Amino acid sequence: MLDFPTELSPPAPIPRARALGPVSLLRVLADNPLEAWTTAHFEQPIVISGLSIGRVAVVSEPAAIRRVLFDNCENYQKDWLQRRVLSAGLIGGLLTAEGQNWRTQRRALAPLFARKAVMNFSTAMLDAANGLAERLAQREDEVVDVAVEATRVTLEVLERTIFSDGLGRAPEDIRLAMKGYFETIGRIDPFDMLGVPDFVPRPGRRKLRPMLRVFESAVDSIISTRRERIAADPDGAPRDILTFLLNAADPETGEALSEAEIRANILTFIAAGHETTANCISWSLFLLSQSGEWRERVQAEVDREFGGAPDGLADRIVETRAVIDEANRLYPPITAISRVALGRDELAGEPIKPGTMIVIAPYVLHRHRALWEKPDNFDPNRFLGDARETIDRFAYLPFGVGPRICIGATFALQEASIIIGTIMRHFTLELVPGFTPWPVQKVTLRPKSGLPMIVRRR
Repeated sequence: MLDFPTELSPPAPIPRARALGPVSLLRVLADNPLEAWTTAHFEQPIVISGLSIGRVAVVSEPAAIRRVLFDNCENYQKDWLQRRVLSAGLIGGLLTAEGQNWRTQRRALAPLFARKAVMNFSTAMLDAANGLAERLAQREDEVVDVAVEATRVTLEVLERTIFSDGLGRAPEDIRLAMKGYFETIGRIDPFDMLGVPDFVPRPGRRKLRPMLRVFESAVDSIISTRRERIAADPDGAPRDILTFLLNAADPETGEALSEAEIRANILTFIAAGHETTANCISWSLFLLSQSGEWRERVQAEVDREFGGAPDGLADRIVETRAVIDEANRLYPPITAISRVALGRDELAGEPIKPGTMIVIAPYVLHRHRALWEKPDNFDPNRFLGDARETIDRFAYLPFGVGPRICIGATFALQEASIIIGTIMRHFTLELVPGFTPWPVQKVTLRPKSGLPMIVRRR
């Protein structure tokens, strides 16, 4: 076991001394963009460069980030490259909507993920976590890909909380299609970086077609099944998030979501609702497997707290949550947020011209030398007690910040806490000897080649 004390660092690419040339950059961006960052990005408040796609400013100063995402957010909209990456199936939903359309959707969907509503899902999440524990118990002393099991259990949570009639297809079909989907859309196409016009086909996008057919079939089935149930018995239909989504309306205008918006948001909930949370669970379990101190602390906590009522359970396991927060710092679910400047501005003392692409990279921000002490080290104490209060709100962005903060953040953190707590209550996980997980960016940040671990009962 690679058991490392808190002063040692988990695996991550070493920043480059100098920026890559155009050809090498295209190659690295297509393979793993994490490996393109330079030392300057982790040390300077803003790094401006010129690429074939135009002027790019990577911003890591909290005050400047606040200006982009909060104070002057109307001047910064989602850029064309981000929208192109997300356009396959997700266009029209909350994730990609802009302006008034986004505000309407946000107001309509906000009650679905309010804290009180999410806390009502504690029992369902605990049931899914216990189901995973039963499956792992049957594989004691075997090698299990924990990353795969994490995606399976998060899909099960979706079935128990959002889509209680099922996902419209076999969960394993959805899991495999979603894995391929993120691997495909997460690969930055050289044509995009070279500014090749939209009408020129992107070869990699052909791979998306069979995956999108799986999603379209699933979404059609999900919607039709639920609407039939609502029509047959309006009072007897499941009171899950899907029913609320189908009936959602802007509380200010009474405007309902369009059919396209409903479809896009269902796919968004499936995609974001399991992929990012599964990665968070995977990285947290990896880090716990490497730290004897934190493994013991978390196990003592869950032994004490899991015997009580499920309501508020996630709030009681504060050290487990600190591990999750630190995992999300080192391996943030979303590694980059990008915007395009509509008008002139100034960020971190640098003039910003219209058309400049602004990149806020949580992966860089969370490891920035000016913002964190020993930033590459695993130390959940950063998120406990008074230490947590010293973290600038705009220096830690695992779910974004400002008006467009992830609507499902509370849901994801509660789910991850309950699942990780359940696993640590019953098992000790040991990384397969000789295997080192490597973070790879494919929209989300996942462990390359999975996470093979040996399951042992406590």
